[in-house]
Amino acid sequence: MNFGEISKRRTFAIISHPDAGKTTLTEKFLLYGGAINLAGSVKGKKTAKYAVSDWMEIEKERGISVTSSVMQFNYEGFCINILDTPGHQDFSEDTYRTLMAADSAVMVIDASKGVEAQTIKLFKVCVMRKIPIFTFINKLDREARDPFELLDEIENVLGIRTCPVNWPIGSGKNFKGVYDRQTKLINKFTANHAGMKEVDTQVIELEDSKLDDYIGFDYADILRGDIELLDGASDDLDMERVSAGELSPVFFGSALTNFGVQTFLEHFLKMTTPPLKRKTHDGVVDPMKDEFFSAFVFKIQANMNKAHRDRIAFMRICSGEYDAGMDVFHVQGNRKIKINQSTQMMADERKIVEKAYAGDIIGVFDPGIFGIGDTLATVNNIEFEGIPTFAPEHFARVRQVDTMKRKQFLKGVYQIAQEGAIQIFQEYNTGMEEIIVGVVGVLQFEVLLYRLKNEYNVDVKLDKLPYEHIRWIDETSTVDIDKIQGTSDMKKIKDLKDRPLLIFTHPWSVRMVEERNEGLVLSEFGKN
Repeated sequence: MNFGEISKRRTFAIISHPDAGKTTLTEKFLLYGGAINLAGSVKGKKTAKYAVSDWMEIEKERGISVTSSVMQFNYEGFCINILDTPGHQDFSEDTYRTLMAADSAVMVIDASKGVEAQTIKLFKVCVMRKIPIFTFINKLDREARDPFELLDEIENVLGIRTCPVNWPIGSGKNFKGVYDRQTKLINKFTANHAGMKEVDTQVIELEDSKLDDYIGFDYADILRGDIELLDGASDDLDMERVSAGELSPVFFGSALTNFGVQTFLEHFLKMTTPPLKRKTHDGVVDPMKDEFFSAFVFKIQANMNKAHRDRIAFMRICSGEYDAGMDVFHVQGNRKIKINQSTQMMADERKIVEKAYAGDIIGVFDPGIFGIGDTLATVNNIEFEGIPTFAPEHFARVRQVDTMKRKQFLKGVYQIAQEGAIQIFQEYNTGMEEIIVGVVGVLQFEVLLYRLKNEYNVDVKLDKLPYEHIRWIDETSTVDIDKIQGTSDMKKIKDLKDRPLLIFTHPWSVRMVEERNEGLVLSEFGKN
């Protein structure tokens, strides 16, 4: 068993509010890892390429990432798996699942805006999982807020302590560089080739007599004052607290101009740990001890290749080694299967993987048997904990325009639902074939219409429904579903696994139904 390879693995997700510069940062990591020679700017100058991690047409049109992508590269003896997540709030479900596959998270914050709504949501998920969070405060090449103010905001809004590893000197047109608190060196900022190449940094010591000339007297003076304040007031870098997700190391830089990215990457690799243990229903799987292969599916993506309809199940390897063509036990399907045709992604380019280790993310061809949260292992007595599903907040009735295309329509809707981008429901007990779609954000309706048309050649109509609240009926309920005393705005529906659910227009109706029906237990989360 090659535990040496496993110990080199670092798997992290990048989270942020839309537009904070997450995709740009991802690209710059890849640039340093030698995975791409020229980083594409997301802003899209005429000559610049699309961002490497955005592959779906709708993403290119809008300049946002709507699905998570996974990229791998090597840097200084480490093998790094980056999970890029959609920043747009309408796709938080996908992000949530992706965070389940990561061992740590990098939170990108826009230096002019500070902590934004979506960052808070995603952060909560990281806290729930108690994974280490590293903060990169981006866009210092533009006018930025006071760095002390930004740290206060992170601490107050997110409730996590911060420890700045480096410190910015000025911002915008007056951005002079950053000071490294450990080495006590100043990296002077120089803009370079629109950030498409690696940067050469000029380094100067804090004590150097030329510092005043180098960055200007005023800035040197402010810097000395800031350092004094930091040394006296900020938290020490305690790696135990970082690992427990209680303290976030903070870095400043500018991803667009490539400044501070390398420093961040090097510190980050020193501070993070090899792959973490994973909970199963009756214990834990430890990648540094357990030799058997185990993995779970956290994402399914259909039709990544226009030339042929395909589905890829992304799985996180939790222990052991993967060999192409190996036999594994699929717990949920209760059968042995052979996994071959596994790939690793670099946005829309794939390479076939012969071997992978715990901590890696691989995509496996899915003939339609996998669901989100499924366990695969070479032993048949383990099952990883399921991944919770978010409650949709918007509902619509969907029907195809051309009745002759029923088959394509059903196939399309079911496949997109299996990816987890939408949830589909049917009327309970009426035998009606109507399909109700539930989504977390309304943009997902647009993506659904777009994909049904472009990938399955089906035009559909959406009729929005007034429901906003959904509850799963828990297994512990002792009430006969048919005899539930409901309210006038309640509707019974069932999900793909025939589990009964209730949807409501008003939040107070939920409480009323619980009060009226003794023994009824409702839950806000479903389990995959």
